[in-house]
Amino acid sequence: MRKKAWLRTAAGLTAAALVLTACSQKENTGTSENEGASTPSAGWPETAVPELKEGKKGGTFQLAITEPTAIDPYNAQESEGILVATQLFVGLTTVTYDGKTEPGVADDWETNDDCTEWTFNLKTGTKFHNGEEVNSESFKRGWERVAAKDSASEVAYHLDGIEGFDEMQAGTATALSGVDASDPAKLVVKLTDPNCEFYIRTSHTVFSPMPSTAGSPATNTAFVDQPIGNGPFMMDGPWQHDVGIKLKRFDDYTVQDPAYLDTVEITIAPNGSQDEYAGFQNGTFDWARMPTPVLQQARSTYEPQGQWITRNTNGMNYLLTMVTQKPLDSAKARKAISLAIDRDSIINGVFKGSQTPSTSLIPPVFTEAYQEGVCGDCHYDLDEAKKLAKEAGLTEGTELTFQFNVDAGHEEWCAAVKDQLETNLGLTVNMNGVQFTDLLNNEQQPGASGIYRAAWGADYPTPGNFLEPLLSTGAIGAEDNEPVTGDNRGRYSNKKFDDLLADALKEKDDAKRITLYQQAEKIAIGDDQALIPLWNRTQHRLANTKDFINVRMDFHEDPDLRVISTK
Repeated sequence: MRKKAWLRTAAGLTAAALVLTACSQKENTGTSENEGASTPSAGWPETAVPELKEGKKGGTFQLAITEPTAIDPYNAQESEGILVATQLFVGLTTVTYDGKTEPGVADDWETNDDCTEWTFNLKTGTKFHNGEEVNSESFKRGWERVAAKDSASEVAYHLDGIEGFDEMQAGTATALSGVDASDPAKLVVKLTDPNCEFYIRTSHTVFSPMPSTAGSPATNTAFVDQPIGNGPFMMDGPWQHDVGIKLKRFDDYTVQDPAYLDTVEITIAPNGSQDEYAGFQNGTFDWARMPTPVLQQARSTYEPQGQWITRNTNGMNYLLTMVTQKPLDSAKARKAISLAIDRDSIINGVFKGSQTPSTSLIPPVFTEAYQEGVCGDCHYDLDEAKKLAKEAGLTEGTELTFQFNVDAGHEEWCAAVKDQLETNLGLTVNMNGVQFTDLLNNEQQPGASGIYRAAWGADYPTPGNFLEPLLSTGAIGAEDNEPVTGDNRGRYSNKKFDDLLADALKEKDDAKRITLYQQAEKIAIGDDQALIPLWNRTQHRLANTKDFINVRMDFHEDPDLRVISTK
């Protein structure tokens, strides 16, 4: 899941101030001389996760988000839309706050010997918000609604691999031939290729069931703005675009323990985390993200009050590199860029030590798969950077495009990266800030070159969700002269890497599968430097623990609304 930008800069932070900040860092980090990297950043410690207590029904929890792309599962895609869709719908499986896959509507599941056929045995008696029973046909209906060509879903690719999906995307079929819902209590799914992790994938909201009233999202726009789901909360009126979304508890929810809160009020905040922070300070919001420049101040104020949350999450911040275009069409060139960046100086200077530098693509929270140092060139080494740059033809004055999305708290650290690359390697870095949608569009274009700010959070808890969508050949989804349609925007392609991913999905043994993922990561990140990891994803939140209990961050970095209760 590409993380939608929300960390907005503080009011009054000007471009001139950013340049000054970047230059001032150069004076104390040794970027102009080979004096070694600055003081290593250990990051801010994680806060304790509260032990869940018995709650009571009642109360309203208030928070803010930016305007989502969609809250209907057919196209819910970024953190904002996923937050809402997760409250409205529950799929065959669910993901706990700490990344474990557990039963959802499915009580249990099994696969055949080669993981090409999956059978999910469903709970009986669970309901949609309109009282209609959830059964196997509900899931088949929901998946086909996503896969239909006319739906134009931007997240339909999660269903790739189900028999009949390609035909539905092409518009030559109206049903998923691989989904059998003939038994209301059993869903059978046939895949075109082995996938021993398919059950994990079904926790994504795109796999949600749909009631018979849903219709096509292309025509039933009323449903799109007021979805009828089967989750712990239901819509309390339609989505008021650019204003807010209101949810209320669904009392007949039986898939898990029901929610405690009566209502959840979500405000659409035009200024993102700047508005959230101000709203938390004045008592409007019970949960808030914060602009980067105020993190240290907010922590010193709210951590002593027990209203501060720090958590290492399932994401990664990195530089997307366009590997088929000059000047970064060689591993040596990409490694030179990586080695010329002093991550610690940026973390200490811009983020006030609140992050930790990354030396992998698979983040540390995936403890069994994490390989610290698999990126052997993800540290500051000016001598080696200059050596590789010379060998790669990155001569002084070489132009390098660098794009990032504006109004999202990235200006300051991107300016620091630009300054380091120009000072250390003599490059001419053409940095350009654009709107988030334009950034994504620009990445996709044939001929795109240089580096782009990027971040990724796992859609479901498997290391493969970092490797396959970001780096597999199949995730390019386009010819050389066409815009990329998948998430492999850098157009990296390596057959050995692809083969290892395919072998991993065929492997039933979890430990052996992880080993294959690690081998694939070593090729793409260690050998080829297909992406440039920067820092691990550590998230910070403010939470109203004075009035509420069980306030914790869920797998998607959102408040775990189902378990929150008033005191």
